[in-house]
Amino acid sequence: MSARLGYYPGCSQSGTAAENDISSRACLAALGIGMSDVPDWTCCGSTPAHTVDHHLAGALAARNLLQAEAAGFGCIATPCPSCLAALKTADAHLAEPAYKAAVERLLGRAAPGPMESKSVLQVLMEQAGPQGVKARVTRPLTGLKVACYYGCLLNRPPGLMAFDDPENPTAMDELMAACGATVVDYPFKTECCGAAFAMPRLDVMRRLTARLLDMAAECGADAIAVACPLCQMNLDLRRGQANTAARAPHAMPVPYFTQLMGLALGLPEADLALSKLVLPLAPALDAATARQAEAAKNGKEDAPCA
Repeated sequence: MSARLGYYPGCSQSGTAAENDISSRACLAALGIGMSDVPDWTCCGSTPAHTVDHHLAGALAARNLLQAEAAGFGCIATPCPSCLAALKTADAHLAEPAYKAAVERLLGRAAPGPMESKSVLQVLMEQAGPQGVKARVTRPLTGLKVACYYGCLLNRPPGLMAFDDPENPTAMDELMAACGATVVDYPFKTECCGAAFAMPRLDVMRRLTARLLDMAAECGADAIAVACPLCQMNLDLRRGQANTAARAPHAMPVPYFTQLMGLALGLPEADLALSKLVLPLAPALDAATARQAEAAKNGKEDAPCA
């Protein structure tokens, strides 16, 4: 019997990346994966906390681990790679007596015991898998060419994250293929987008994000599927800035992989918050449909995911 699953949305998913949270919940529910929110969760500290104090970062994350422990959860799922890294880092370091003592002083109570944390991507792979997803697809993404972009944090460091290949991950590729999409060979799938450098060094973010967009276009992608709110923001919201460093302006949409999966599972667009994307997904879907219609005339229609 699998451990009771607690869901930790994280701060971004309650605001700027609400579509990540909304579509993740929708896909988990559609696939029959039960979970409940970690009660009274708070910010994990993300990157800013550990730049100030490592023990503060540990205490912020440990508080959420304590909340999950008290609620009887055996595992936490989160849609945010930064939250995942914070939770897993704290859990690992709490095995060190000096670190644990420092965190307990900040918390004012005993630290939590070991608690496993996983990404929503990992949960979907383990509890549904490509075949489980494929069996539930009602609206295959046939003809849509997708570049799967994992970002630099989701599977790194490998000893801590312990899921998928850190250099050439395939989980998202497999799930998107199960949804009927044509997954392009995208060599920059784990390259950095610039992350929070968009604030102090906009030039760095522009250059790194432009490389990702240029390569996706070169690979023939209609859309870039992502799993990280910071990656999504740099590629979508900051597209105008990134385009200034790109070889040519790019208009390809950047949905969360769970938004694409939700469409394939037949969920209403409103339940996937597609309207929150800056660059709309509809033109890419329409182009894929038009290509399929043209291919069908020529007897070369792609086999649907069924």
